[in-house]
Amino acid sequence: MFFALLFVIWAWAISLQSAEGFDYVKSLLNSHLAKFIAWGTITVLTYHLLGGVRHLIMDMGHWEELDSGNLSAKITIGLWIVLAVLAGVWVWF
Repeated sequence: MFFALLFVIWAWAISLQSAEGFDYVKSLLNSHLAKFIAWGTITVLTYHLLGGVRHLIMDMGHWEELDSGNLSAKITIGLWIVLAVLAGVWVWF
């Protein structure tokens, strides 16, 4: 997540400098490598968000037992995989 944030900040800085900088960043974001970085950033942030929601629910006293904790972890990973595929479709198409 940290390294992706560096790319995002760099892209914002370049794109806000001038119209040529904006066009340069726009052309970079059309490459397969940039789309892969964008997909990776989205999927990492999505997993982080889902894990955070899971832990908030656990902080409220739910899913703290071993069986329910394991089940909630599997549900979180399964939901993340589905959302990662949807993010890939959104980024590449």
